Amino acid sequence: MGDGPVTDGLAIETHGLSKHFGQQAAVDSVDLAVPHGTVFGFLGPNGSGKTTTIRMLLGLAAASAGTVNLLGREMPDNLHEVLPRVGALVEGPAFYPFLSGAANLHRLDSASPHTVPGTRKARVQRALERVGLEHAAGKRVHAYSLGMKQRLGIANALLSPRELLVLDEPTNGLDPQGTREVRNLVRSLAHQGTTIFVSSHLLAEVDQMCTHAAVMSAGKLVAQGPLTELRQAGSTRLRLVTPDGGAAREVLGRLGLVPEPPDPGLQAQPDGETIAVVLETAAQQAAVLPEDVVRHLVQAGVRVRGFAVERESLEDRFVALTGEGFDVAQ
Repeated sequence: MGDGPVTDGLAIETHGLSKHFGQQAAVDSVDLAVPHGTVFGFLGPNGSGKTTTIRMLLGLAAASAGTVNLLGREMPDNLHEVLPRVGALVEGPAFYPFLSGAANLHRLDSASPHTVPGTRKARVQRALERVGLEHAAGKRVHAYSLGMKQRLGIANALLSPRELLVLDEPTNGLDPQGTREVRNLVRSLAHQGTTIFVSSHLLAEVDQMCTHAAVMSAGKLVAQGPLTELRQAGSTRLRLVTPDGGAAREVLGRLGLVPEPPDPGLQAQPDGETIAVVLETAAQQAAVLPEDVVRHLVQAGVRVRGFAVERESLEDRFVALTGEGFDVAQ
């Protein structure tokens, strides 16, 4: 087995990653680029191919085509070298129900050839404390709530120091307090230098937790990058209310702006008609300043009775990319 190429700056990199089940493409030519040290949200509606992609990243499923590099090493050729540096919670945790939380972690830790037995007890205790389960360490897992099992699964992923943590729907079943605890835990790990890859269908979770994101839809990657850039990539609508519609359209035309067709469903307003202009691209938004539009209108004698700037929300942007809705709350 070769070492594979080292990829500077990226904790996860895929090229043309695909997975087919018969004639159906569950994952279709995905090119992921996850920078080191980021909290990277892997966002998409349920069934969009997120978990299948994660299973291929971790060597749990064979890819039909494409390549995977994890922590600078080609997968799955370097599986045994890379996976000890990766913690993962995929498709929900599975534990021995009649053992306690602490006993489960002891057994899982002892199964790894890379751990030191002499420090096991302290490491288990620290992992339980980090996820807020120290009070339930001696309780049998069958008595745990779903949220407690989720946190125990994250504790298992944190038993040893990790360079990369992969979490598939980590807040499933958590109440709002548990969700905040996981969010704070992820942030603290990121501050310590761990790269966090979080798969979720919850837009609010990604929006509050992540620095970067990728969006999946029907097995395809439709967008990725810093979250700030994804927010800015949406359209902006300028909405003008004026009794001087004809003159306003002339001014907008001179500025290179094309108003939307009037909405026949809108009733006439006392202050005049509403004229809307959509700026689709970031270049348009940078070139057209709302205050300049108002200044040109006023200088031309157009009476401006109302003016609003409506920016596309992150939810609107993702729905436009996927054609499907996202859950925006727990």
